[in-house]
Amino acid sequence: MRKLLLSVASAALLASACSSTSLPAATSGGGQLDHHLPTYPPPQAQPPGPAATPYGGVTYQDPGTNPWVDPARDDHSTFALDVDTASYTIARTYVNDGRQPDPASIRVEEWVNAFAQGYPAPEKDAFAIVADGGPTPFTAEDEVLLRIGMQARPVSARQRQQASLTFVIDTSGSMAQGDRLEMVKDAMRILIRGLDHNDRVAIVSFGSDAQVVLGPTAADDEAPILDAIDRLQPGGSTNLEAGLRLGYGLAHQILTENGIDRIVLASDGVANVGLTDPVGILGSISRDAAAGIQLVSVGVGLGNYNDTLLEQLADKGDGFYAYINTREEARKLFSENLTSTLQTVALDAKAQVAFDRESVAAYRLVGYENRAVADQDFTNNAVPAGAIGAGHAVTALYALRLQPGAPANGHLARVTVRWTDPDQGGTRDLGRDVSLADLARSFSATDPHFRLDALVAQTAEVLRGSEFAGRVDIREIDSLASQEDANLPPTDEAHAFLDMLQQLSRNAG
Repeated sequence: MRKLLLSVASAALLASACSSTSLPAATSGGGQLDHHLPTYPPPQAQPPGPAATPYGGVTYQDPGTNPWVDPARDDHSTFALDVDTASYTIARTYVNDGRQPDPASIRVEEWVNAFAQGYPAPEKDAFAIVADGGPTPFTAEDEVLLRIGMQARPVSARQRQQASLTFVIDTSGSMAQGDRLEMVKDAMRILIRGLDHNDRVAIVSFGSDAQVVLGPTAADDEAPILDAIDRLQPGGSTNLEAGLRLGYGLAHQILTENGIDRIVLASDGVANVGLTDPVGILGSISRDAAAGIQLVSVGVGLGNYNDTLLEQLADKGDGFYAYINTREEARKLFSENLTSTLQTVALDAKAQVAFDRESVAAYRLVGYENRAVADQDFTNNAVPAGAIGAGHAVTALYALRLQPGAPANGHLARVTVRWTDPDQGGTRDLGRDVSLADLARSFSATDPHFRLDALVAQTAEVLRGSEFAGRVDIREIDSLASQEDANLPPTDEAHAFLDMLQQLSRNAG
């Protein structure tokens, strides 16, 4: 446990949150509510657009900031489920290099979803819905933070369907920087050893052009697979389009009957030969996703890196986007996250939260700015959304202002998840009501994972320059986190976050 002295401001925040802060129901604050609400709809805090970065040749797309919404005008909030985590890992790279993370690189939901949540697995459905929350050291007196969790059912290795994996590996000259390609190769070797004998593997490499390095091969025939991995060497330009085109062509040739068909793209994302713009490269991927071939994009290294393109590729390809910059991160992604979530349990997964106007005076979805879905499209099957793998957990945080006079056990919201069954077809819905009784009365009474989420989300809000971050700075968050250390989940990832906070605090001087 780290021992740091709390600043006076931090101590006051923590004491208020952990000992005396209670749910801001009817007892106070009602007359001031309109003062807090902005004009509806407010302008975004930061207009979307490419942003500069301290690393050369890096491209981000700033999604802006979700506003406060008056439920009297719009009581529904709808978004596509997202399991991307790249934004958080990218930020860790900045901090490890002694830099401040680029504000445009920060997507709050990816920070929160980078951490295990401890949600119970569903007993029979594809999802289980969890709801909790309460006051935090960062919410105003008339606000609470609501956590909505959606846990996908796990699938054991024995029960998993046959998998057909096509690796599309960037072997351009830029992949020699920082040992990027060797890191990917090392992770691939680990993944291969974790596959089943019924699985198949193919490998495509691309530099100035693309080539098939390994045709479809049974996963238990390790010798030719490992030999093909060893032969991958960096050189040339980056023809990402050619690599994906060849990879998808190969994936179509080895399409499984009712199994898992996935492309794993590993690249720094800087396309400079062939089609180089996202629109051109993304053109056919949606059609391939409709055929059942999903794309996981893995970003590697910083400097000459296109975060925007890799995120969009995963979105269009019904997969997810992750980032690696160390061998440890690569091994965890390829040996744990990829294999355990290979089987998709839900396609076009969306969530809609209908807030009760009698209990909620205003709400704000924290993050998910580029995952918004029009409320009327929630039941529109033609509108694509997220694909969720077995065992994936998705978390959404809402800041809420409660109505004065709302009863302690009053109805708060209705959460509905809608998805397409990838095996049997057809859409399914699952709903859960949330009441004020689901919220703790104080921060000290909340779940340890919720406390970590509150710290993580507030850190992301401060670093991206959100106008809703309040007056709390990184040093105060670090002090609060140090005080809460024993009350947070005792996991390596939680401790790594606390270490990053401490480094950020030192950098802030």
